[in-house]
Amino acid sequence: MSWLSSFFKPKQDNFMRYLTQQAEIDVRGLEALLAYMRHPSLESAEQVNRAEGDADEVRRILVDDLNRTFVTPIDREDIYNLSRAVDDVIDYAYTTVDEMTMLGVQPDEYLQRMAELLVDATREIHLALQRLDDHPGVAQEHARRAKKVENETEKTYRKAVAELFSGPAEPGNIVCMLKKREIYRHLSNAADRADEAANVISNIVVKTT
Repeated sequence: MSWLSSFFKPKQDNFMRYLTQQAEIDVRGLEALLAYMRHPSLESAEQVNRAEGDADEVRRILVDDLNRTFVTPIDREDIYNLSRAVDDVIDYAYTTVDEMTMLGVQPDEYLQRMAELLVDATREIHLALQRLDDHPGVAQEHARRAKKVENETEKTYRKAVAELFSGPAEPGNIVCMLKKREIYRHLSNAADRADEAANVISNIVVKTT
């Protein structure tokens, strides 16, 4: 097959494989994040770090293939945006652990709960992508579930921030409050990106069915 003909040939299997692989790495990385929130350790932090690096590599390959493919099985922008949203989730997991280590922030019940919810969200996104080709209706249902998890994460985030700022307004305490709020925000942002991935999956289902 010539280079020109390969340029025009849709690479459906490739793109769906890359997206599904990204989502699988997200699950692995968020499970490591949850392990860190339950029992902080260098091992679980390194697992999150490795997952983030692995996810970046898959995304680089996907974008390279996307740039070299004229005909795509689904909308080019949807492929790119879905890949970016899925990648952002593991990026936020990485920055969460990195900043907790750097700022000396210890996990609490809210961070653990948000990590649990993010594991659920990434599992739903992974299942949605596994079903997208052959069972789009099932994929859309998993996307809806991921969106529900995002709502629960946001509720937990607001409750955590409200409790955080109900403490005494002493200088030392304020510094600790600001540090922890920043960590809460990372996980809230991760949930937002999972929600965006679910939105893109739903859009793909609408366009292709």
